[in-house]
Amino acid sequence: MKLTRSILLWGAVVAVAAVGPSVAKESAKKDTPVAVAPQYDTTHVYVAPEDVDKFVSSFLATFGGKSTKQVVATVTPTPSSTTSQLLQTPVGTVSLFGFKTPIPYPFGAERNGYLVTDIDLAIRQARAAGADVIVSTFPDPIGRDAVIQWPGGVNLQIYWHTAKPNYAAFEHIPENRVYVSADRAAAFTRSFLTFSRGKVVSDEAKAPGIEIGRPDATFRRIRIESAFGKMAVLVTDGHLPYPYGRETTGYEVADLNATLAKARASGATVLVEPYTSNGRSAAIVMFPGGYIAEVHSLAQKSAAQASGK
Repeated sequence: MKLTRSILLWGAVVAVAAVGPSVAKESAKKDTPVAVAPQYDTTHVYVAPEDVDKFVSSFLATFGGKSTKQVVATVTPTPSSTTSQLLQTPVGTVSLFGFKTPIPYPFGAERNGYLVTDIDLAIRQARAAGADVIVSTFPDPIGRDAVIQWPGGVNLQIYWHTAKPNYAAFEHIPENRVYVSADRAAAFTRSFLTFSRGKVVSDEAKAPGIEIGRPDATFRRIRIESAFGKMAVLVTDGHLPYPYGRETTGYEVADLNATLAKARASGATVLVEPYTSNGRSAAIVMFPGGYIAEVHSLAQKSAAQASGK
């Protein structure tokens, strides 16, 4: 009997030793961050083909930077055709699409694209964090993509490039602006923090309502930072005057008034004139083609704190 127990015990030890390294390796991979860096994340902008050149001219005149060569490609898993180019500025990057065909569902509703180191791992981590994969992985001309949805109905595209890109870091990291309900704010925040390995840098229960066009009210504002960049989670009751909720990205600039002057001169429209709140001056701009963006500059003291001075 003792011999039998010894043999069984020895067998169990051998079995554990055999699978141990494999399990440990898989566990370590599961916990590996998939974010690359903020300059590899883009805002997805869809405009009519006839507005593409006007948008490019206005956006680059406002923020500086350059465009990659425009190509015509299929960037969805089902047949479609669009012009595609990347607008790279010191304060944010845009993936610009001018579809020549009807846009397949659910494309056009995803707000951003995040580059990841391993798309299969990223999908597993997103699912484990509570996201839905609403478009399974598919190939595109330069890599692989998928679309995921966070609690609260926030759609995001993740992608992986066949050839590793090399982009300059931003002068100012843009802010992904996410509007969610109070019912789903906790679930969204928990899921995104788990996936991004990010942290909450501020959580203000009664932020000034002027930031969402309601100066007589307050709302909850959560600021998150991660290797993907910055995010502002705006928790509201949905009673939002136009154009609030339509802007998906906030661009930080050194001089708001100078930037708005460039925007106006290049054909953009200032929908919300500058206001000051929480250490920043901000405005909302609509570019040719209908793309709406928040633009802001930090007050001198806040800017020094942000740069660590």
